[in-house]
Amino acid sequence: MANTVVGIDIGSASIRAVELADAEKPKPTLVRYGRIDVPAGAVKRGEVIEADTVAALLKRLWTTSGFKTKRVVLGMGNQRVFARDLTVPRAPLPRIRESLPFLVQEMLPLPVSETILDFYPTSEGMGEHGPTVNGLLIAAVKDAILANVKAVQAAGLTPVEVDLVPFALQRALVTRPRVPGTVALIDVGASTTTVIVATNGVPEFVRIIPTGGDDLTTALSNRLSLAPPQAEAVKRALGLAPNVSTAEEHSQATVIYEVVNELLGSLRNTIAYFSNTREATPVQRIVLAGGAAQLPGFGSALAEFTRLPVEDGDPFSTIAIARGLRAENLRIDQREITVALGLAMGSVAA
Repeated sequence: MANTVVGIDIGSASIRAVELADAEKPKPTLVRYGRIDVPAGAVKRGEVIEADTVAALLKRLWTTSGFKTKRVVLGMGNQRVFARDLTVPRAPLPRIRESLPFLVQEMLPLPVSETILDFYPTSEGMGEHGPTVNGLLIAAVKDAILANVKAVQAAGLTPVEVDLVPFALQRALVTRPRVPGTVALIDVGASTTTVIVATNGVPEFVRIIPTGGDDLTTALSNRLSLAPPQAEAVKRALGLAPNVSTAEEHSQATVIYEVVNELLGSLRNTIAYFSNTREATPVQRIVLAGGAAQLPGFGSALAEFTRLPVEDGDPFSTIAIARGLRAENLRIDQREITVALGLAMGSVAA
């Protein structure tokens, strides 16, 4: 029987999971996937608040989706995870990781004892005192990770790894498909928007913006006195509509443009910052992902704001699809399950 692992993407509105067989092979096989809605308050910006509720949901998801393994990879990628540029003296990676607590305290907004640290090397160089390694420092709030791990364990599952959501996205949409050049991968989720810039598949920059699709729904609900389900429906139907025919639609479009333009401005500034600080490798194009990126007109507006070509990411270009799955259904769900797929791709087996 093929060796399988499940990537789990825990969000505020739903939990998505993907079971992947032979993750270590060049072309692994997607064998099962599923999602389940999360009640309000049980998860906040990717962090489990109600462990018993999430554990019960995971048990139900395993039953309804027919997952055959209990080995899972979790993702973390909210504002409780920090990514910073870091250059250190060249040394074996285990030694670099051991030295991190003594090197990075001044870079963090909280004590080292309250974090879990990792280092992702990207290139080598030469410093004043000898050879160096350039890379990304990853720091996650320990309590946030432990809360998610405990909820998964309470469901009878075995976490084999905790991975950074931006790395999972980059793996599924840029690295494995071998997208050339310098690419900004932008994932617009429910509560956060993640930007990963990679050059020839190697991540060089990560930023997590605390804004997502739920913020637009909330703004419509609060400003126009709409029930949340009605606000969500308006958002999905109207989007960035170029023309409106009624006063009501004009009011709705005004709120949508105000909220979305703020996010688009942040994305433009983020990409400009990267390009200005790395003039040799400016961003050449944008790969778009995430459920909230399906807002009608968002991709075109992003291209206009950044003056860069924008294309949809394809997480299925480097995987096989099991016979029991329908390709057309996967295409409908692809933006929702990309993170979970990328997590499974990066399991310790791979």
